[in-house]
Amino acid sequence: MRRITGSLFQSLDGVIQAPGGPEEDQTGFTQGGWTFPYFDASLAAPMGKLLGGDYELLLGRRTYEIFAAYWPHNADQPIGATFNAIRKHVVTASDGLLAWNNSRRLAGDPVAAITRLKESDGPDLLIQGSSMLYRALLPAGLVDRMVLITFPVMLGRGKRWYADDPSAARTWTLVEQTHSPKGVHVAVLARGGAVRTGSFATKPPSADERALRQRQAAGRW
Repeated sequence: MRRITGSLFQSLDGVIQAPGGPEEDQTGFTQGGWTFPYFDASLAAPMGKLLGGDYELLLGRRTYEIFAAYWPHNADQPIGATFNAIRKHVVTASDGLLAWNNSRRLAGDPVAAITRLKESDGPDLLIQGSSMLYRALLPAGLVDRMVLITFPVMLGRGKRWYADDPSAARTWTLVEQTHSPKGVHVAVLARGGAVRTGSFATKPPSADERALRQRQAAGRW
């Protein structure tokens, strides 16, 4: 059974759109590249741990197109060399050509296709970006870990990675975390169980307690 890890750059208000540069998204989003001012050497270790292992990529079509337009031309970078070499599984309804080296189409129902992939032999799977995948995979319980890289910025608008879906409700357990001097928080979270609830309100007194208080107030105790 393969483990699926989701990895996201997010703002404080949950926006993940075009974190690396304006060229990543041409839909009118004007703040592309919002992560750039916060990257420094302190993030090298957590990013290296995330991207330096043995895995295959699991991507939505839009993220695949962004990566395919960039990484084949930047193979001199360590991440580029890895991304170009490993298998890419692309969830798409399109029958367009997947020209990037070692790319494979996952057609049909995304949950069914990814469930089959998860149950097959092979390395673990890493989701990069691909916000639409989470809306299908989180309610189905297919994501085992999340690596949330949160930047100290609020964008106010843009694509978010979660949907208003009560079936996605669950707890997550913090496995490890890292903070950068510029305020970037890297949290590794493992999937937990059902959400537990409670209340900070004062517990109402029982009937016996109310009767006791009444006797005390009347001076009969």
